[in-house]
Amino acid sequence: MRDRQLEVYGLFERRATERSVSLLSDEVIAEHEANPAGPHSDALQRVLRQMRRAPVAGKLVIVAVRPWEEYRLAALTGVHGEAPEVLDDGPFATEEEAMHAVFLRRAAELRASAEGVA
Repeated sequence: MRDRQLEVYGLFERRATERSVSLLSDEVIAEHEANPAGPHSDALQRVLRQMRRAPVAGKLVIVAVRPWEEYRLAALTGVHGEAPEVLDDGPFATEEEAMHAVFLRRAAELRASAEGVA
């Protein structure tokens, strides 16, 4: 017996991913680079909303190694209470640089997942 809810959710997720990828233009990426903390245009807000889904294993986050001096990227393990795995990316001098690096990595993942669905 099929679970119709899972089928509908899968369809919703595929369409949401495709819409977000269609909004990922050079202008949207440049807008994020110029001001990662916002305010953001409608298109960038929609892309970010898709990227900021519930925490899952492998989701990228920013770690302040030395606050206001050095930032690195880390991947969540998916285990509650377990520290994220710090990656070799960086170091970044500002939190904004790290935020944009996460954005670019998530954009690449979003595009790859859309291509995998097609």
